Amino acid sequence: MRNLLHHIIWKLRGVKVFALVGKSGSGKSFRARLVAEKHGVELIIDDGLLIRDQKIIAGRSAKREQAYLAAVKTALFTDREHRRQVTNVLDKEKFKRVLVLGTSDGMIAKICETLQLPPPTKTVRIEDVATAEEISTALHYRNTQGKHVIPVPVIEVRRNYPRLMADSVKVFLRRRFGIFNRQEVFEKTVVRPAFSQKGTITIAESALTQMVLHCVDEFDLEAEVKKLTFRIDADGYRLELHLAVAFGVALAGTVHNLQNYIVENIEQFTGIHIEELNIIIDTVAQMPRYKSRRVE
Repeated sequence: MRNLLHHIIWKLRGVKVFALVGKSGSGKSFRARLVAEKHGVELIIDDGLLIRDQKIIAGRSAKREQAYLAAVKTALFTDREHRRQVTNVLDKEKFKRVLVLGTSDGMIAKICETLQLPPPTKTVRIEDVATAEEISTALHYRNTQGKHVIPVPVIEVRRNYPRLMADSVKVFLRRRFGIFNRQEVFEKTVVRPAFSQKGTITIAESALTQMVLHCVDEFDLEAEVKKLTFRIDADGYRLELHLAVAFGVALAGTVHNLQNYIVENIEQFTGIHIEELNIIIDTVAQMPRYKSRRVE
């Protein structure tokens, strides 16, 4: 009865649902924005997220789940609080068209029913918007590297899900307005969620210490590394770095930049996740330029 009432409301509001269907890893998220632009769609529902104008406005990403089954449940909005958050935003947003991504017609139907949306008025197959070679390449990267795409910029993913290691890819879309052409750039985020990993990556304490020492040296801060400790838990590596710095160093901005520099470099070159890096200034003294080659 409630779904029927919502269907009537959506019909009165003139809301239409579009679907983009393709097997997992075939490139749906990569092409979601292009499909949305072609059909004048304002909202995208993809893997548990509600997206508008390349921003996450509700939901949570299935990419953050630790297990594949949990990721599927998130994509289907089976959790009550997750579902309620998205439906509340859908009720408040002003839109006429929404694009739902799924691996099958059944999955699309399930998402629409769960979110109390009407059934799709148009279904686009991934084969309609990608060549066989492009689909094959996408499937190869998914199967061999576990790479997933989220159709929002990297900064948006990192703001909402800082634990997801991310890279970016830019898509160029050329649109014609009368006699004029306009080129738009859409950034998408490439991640490798925990459930797609084929194993775990660990790094020896001595190797991690040498990497941190190298980062401090390369950053060119007048500092000496006095001590480095770390531990590993379910969320990743937690580091504690003790420094002695020369008097006159502007600590507020410099140390914060050093913190980011160390985390970004270690994550980029090792594949491990740094959940936390605490930098502790042990001493500040008037002395010659420090060298960071020694650590207790």
